[in-house]
Amino acid sequence: MDSTHSSFEQRLRDNAGKIEATLSRLLGDASLGDEIVRPARLLSAMRHGVLNGGKRLRPFLVMESSALLGGNAGAALRVGAALECVHCYSLVHDDLPAMDDDDLRRGQPTVHIAFDYATAILAGDSLLTYAFDIIAAPETELPADRKMALVLALARASGIGGMAGGQALDLAAEKETPDENGITTLQAMKTGALIRCACEAGAIIAGAGVEDRRRLRTFGEKIGLAFQLADDLLDLTADAATMGKATGKDAARGKGTLVGLHGQEWAETTLARLVTEAADLLSGYGDKAHVLVETARFVANRRN
Repeated sequence: MDSTHSSFEQRLRDNAGKIEATLSRLLGDASLGDEIVRPARLLSAMRHGVLNGGKRLRPFLVMESSALLGGNAGAALRVGAALECVHCYSLVHDDLPAMDDDDLRRGQPTVHIAFDYATAILAGDSLLTYAFDIIAAPETELPADRKMALVLALARASGIGGMAGGQALDLAAEKETPDENGITTLQAMKTGALIRCACEAGAIIAGAGVEDRRRLRTFGEKIGLAFQLADDLLDLTADAATMGKATGKDAARGKGTLVGLHGQEWAETTLARLVTEAADLLSGYGDKAHVLVETARFVANRRN
């Protein structure tokens, strides 16, 4: 392992630790102003679904995109935590029997297994709502117009035209396999939309101009596609112990993927191309962008 890769991995771990600590604080026992009480079992289920490790890639992208453009680090940490709440809510709901039906997540029982179905649904609902609370709260020290832009971007990325809509298309794909364009659209919504939002959020936090926002948004689109391609490869080639969840499920259900359509060699070539395109988008920022470029490589070459 070269020193650049090693230092990147350490930075990813350090930021994951910061996000974990922030999420733990946000999901504490004490009620906030205008909250009446935090039910203990519901809160425990939320914490189980959130504080279970993970690379914290999406908040990392928020923090590093903001840092690239000189944004407020404290605000980026909180916004990153908000995105992670949305991501974790989606995992809690995706794991339910009516959706992807998984018993294992990051090597631990999924929320509906550890608690029950109804509590898992409410935990996901609460995490989604709390994300917007975190952004809007006074503790997120940003001008009101930037908070508004962040709320809008996150709502669009996570709702009917983004992640939730992508999950609906994914469920439909179990009954009728979509064509290549359909698969690409599905994956851009289900997986890519939140990753794209994470990158653009950093530019919003920093108060960047239209061109910076466009570049980071496009960068997010590239690595979102790379993330899904890598995920589909791992679903074919990795084992459950390595992944911390069940593998081979897409093939078992007859779901179409780009890897299934074109094969492993095509996917690996495409991943390399996406990394190059992502790096080229950030070339104008010089060495300041090296962490984000390394992130693109990490996404494409990850092993779990």
